[in-house]
Amino acid sequence: MHHRHLQVLRTDASGMPLEWIGYQEAAKLYYLEQVAYGCGSILFRLRGGINAKTGQRSRIEVNSIVATFGHANSGYKVDMGYVPPLNNAALFRRDGHICLYCGNLFRHSELSRDHIQPTSRGGSDTWNNVVTACKRCNNHKAGRTPEEAKMQLLAIPFTPTHAEYIYLQGRRVLADQMEFLKAHFPRKSPLHQRLS
Repeated sequence: MHHRHLQVLRTDASGMPLEWIGYQEAAKLYYLEQVAYGCGSILFRLRGGINAKTGQRSRIEVNSIVATFGHANSGYKVDMGYVPPLNNAALFRRDGHICLYCGNLFRHSELSRDHIQPTSRGGSDTWNNVVTACKRCNNHKAGRTPEEAKMQLLAIPFTPTHAEYIYLQGRRVLADQMEFLKAHFPRKSPLHQRLS
């Protein structure tokens, strides 16, 4: 695994997860002295130019988790009514890439977004009304409710909190980042079970 593909988890100074950033953005935050503290493992040791006065070469160590002052440009909403944007990648990850009708595990390309209450019958395109379904099950269900199609829903859909959504957006979440994020999940989050 090439380290350049690893993501840094950015938080605010209180430790609230905000977003994933690349190593270049993290290095910029260190350089601009916007990093309150770093924790987790050291992902990158970046070397810069040589200082003309001291003769010392500049060096920045980038941690896997970087706490920054303020939370400008993060998209983080402090209000309790925050609902993260719905997209298939996060939805499929929320449901563990499992069809919530047949219970089988599928690749991303074999999955689809199913509306429990079909949109053609007034159902909304929201986290609590959508589940991951394989294309076969979704086609079989068609414009019916699960009850009408005699299909059992295997899990209850839920709207992820901001911290859960940050996890769902991560590409390669490292162990220390995972523990940090899980500490911010609600106690009754369905993700606790799945990630144990």
